[in-house]
Amino acid sequence: MKRKWAATLIVSCFTLVSPISSSMIAPALTSISAEFGITNQVEAQLTLSIFVLAYAIGPLFLGPLSEVYGRVIVLQLSNLFYLAWNLGCGFAQNSGQLMAFRFFSGLGGSAPLAIGGGVLSDTFFPEQRGRAISIYSLAPLLGPAIGPIAGGFISQNTTWRWCFYATTIFTALVQCLGFFFLQETYAPKLLEWKRDELRKETGNMELHTEFDSPDRTLLTTLKVAMKRPFKLLGTQPIVQILACYMAYLYGLMYLMLSTFPMLWSDRYGQSVGVGSLNFISMGLGFFLGTQITAPLNDALYRRLKKKNNGVGKPEFRVPIMVPASLLVPIGLFWYGWSAQAEIHWIMPNIGACIFCAGVIIGFQCIQTYLVDSYTRYAASAIAAATVLRSLAGFGFPLFAPAMYNALDFGWGNSLLGFVALGLGVPAPFMLWKFGEKLRGKSKFAAG
Repeated sequence: MKRKWAATLIVSCFTLVSPISSSMIAPALTSISAEFGITNQVEAQLTLSIFVLAYAIGPLFLGPLSEVYGRVIVLQLSNLFYLAWNLGCGFAQNSGQLMAFRFFSGLGGSAPLAIGGGVLSDTFFPEQRGRAISIYSLAPLLGPAIGPIAGGFISQNTTWRWCFYATTIFTALVQCLGFFFLQETYAPKLLEWKRDELRKETGNMELHTEFDSPDRTLLTTLKVAMKRPFKLLGTQPIVQILACYMAYLYGLMYLMLSTFPMLWSDRYGQSVGVGSLNFISMGLGFFLGTQITAPLNDALYRRLKKKNNGVGKPEFRVPIMVPASLLVPIGLFWYGWSAQAEIHWIMPNIGACIFCAGVIIGFQCIQTYLVDSYTRYAASAIAAATVLRSLAGFGFPLFAPAMYNALDFGWGNSLLGFVALGLGVPAPFMLWKFGEKLRGKSKFAAG
């Protein structure tokens, strides 16, 4: 059991690194624009969000590769790739170099997002996954809240380049931790190692694992594995529904991240450093959502499983999605109208906290549902969902300035809140009613 939680914590550390880097430069966009002569708002936002665009590409091949070569080697090599390009960002001499380096670092940084769900599927029974995924889900969402706080004070007191130097140092520490303590968890890979060891000891080359096939070659295995996320996204209604809702939540989160500094500097007249402290409200929302939901998720699963004659179902994760689907629009309405009225700074922060709690509760339920539904192919299922959410995280900040200029914070966030109601409220009821039937028709789903 200790090894399971050690793997969860280490993967969470890997997952924390790149989201901090992705958002750390949000308060420093003004400094970067001034140094590189960027005058277009969309181009300025692009330096922030292009990192997330790579999140849409990396998981499509990193998730499947982990189902061929194992989780550990893909995680560690990808993290080294991220480290090198992230360090390069600190030495960029123009906006083109910065965007290119950010994109490549995002490719490496996407590995934990693609593989983390697979690691939890490998190591935990369904009754235990809620708490494990709560820890894993917290990292990629808490990172964007922590990053801007550090980035605000770094850019105010030194230079924006230290945003990248600092995250590179942190990445190196995490890499050392993973090198010494992270162990392989993927069952087919572990059995393959055991098979090779027994063949060497006994000389019996006829020994095989249940995952071996006479037609299985490295090329065919890679081809099948690389196609799998596309097949899941193209043929599995469960993945499509949850990926769309997760994408919208993720896009909203990055939209808020990109416009948060503008609110505090322009409307409330706060300095970059002090304004970045308001990100604490987002971090608090993520933390509270995680800590409240984690025990409830597993407890409700066990209770419903007991009522179902001891048979667990992924649909038992669905009920908690209902309050999450309501918290997101409530938070957006609260945040938007209090910001537009410029009332006390605590009020927009309360709205942001409620919104972020709803986001992470929704994320936890969605990821746990996908892991429970596609246990062996959990990495590919998470990768498929990550594609859409990363595209949304890339695109939403680009139209944020124009939207707020036209609608202001009140109606701008209200528009987003109404869409969140339309997408979020029906999803849990559809999964509860049709989820089992859809899984029964799938060759990828467990059971």
